[in-house]
Amino acid sequence: MADKLRPLIAGNWKMNGTRASLAELEGVIAGAGKAAQVDLLICPPATLVAAAVTKAAGTPVGIGGQDCHASASGAHTGDVSAEMLKDAGAVAVIVGHSERRTDHGETDAAVRSKAEAAWRAGLVAIVCVGETQGERDAGKATEVVGRQLAGSVPIGGTDSNLVVAYEPVWAIGTGRTPTNPEIEEIHQFIRSYLIQNMKQFGPQIKILYGGSVKPSNAAEILKLANVNGALVGGASLKAVDFLAIAAGAS
Repeated sequence: MADKLRPLIAGNWKMNGTRASLAELEGVIAGAGKAAQVDLLICPPATLVAAAVTKAAGTPVGIGGQDCHASASGAHTGDVSAEMLKDAGAVAVIVGHSERRTDHGETDAAVRSKAEAAWRAGLVAIVCVGETQGERDAGKATEVVGRQLAGSVPIGGTDSNLVVAYEPVWAIGTGRTPTNPEIEEIHQFIRSYLIQNMKQFGPQIKILYGGSVKPSNAAEILKLANVNGALVGGASLKAVDFLAIAAGAS
């Protein structure tokens, strides 16, 4: 049942993009009709969210944020709340990306609070989990991912407010990807966790794969069991590459 979910292809622009980059979003919008069986989401930097929402209005392309603060407002200079993203027109927000966990020392508890904030604001929380190379080499991949799921994903997740993204840290931006059996193993592990903890919603919550997804490997990865889409980094910065990945999901 889970394998028949409508795929989601989400693009994480990370700390890339100025207003000129919205031309790439326009390219995605122009080609969205060819990916009619796929949901498309672009997560630009916070400075571009409102402008991107304006560009994407009335199209099949959704706009999301890359992070949010756990609080709705307050003395948190430089931070953006989930309510601010919602007000700008965003429909989702990425939380717990490994770069946030590493660069900003975000704990599972912090990620959980951000996911709860996303729900409070009416956004879909895309919660990221994934192991390092050392953890995989030590045979602890499922142990680490299980711990992150338990700590980072609030109970109460449904297919309308939660997406889980598996991103092995050692594959992000490196050009390396796990083997297909390695991907399937973790995705099956996540699916089992969701079924156990999110009850009737467990089979319907989308699980994305992320980590050096590109046009050349997307179709093969996206056909694997329990892979319901992709969280795309560098390849989402060019409309032609992003759309080619979306085509692989079709």
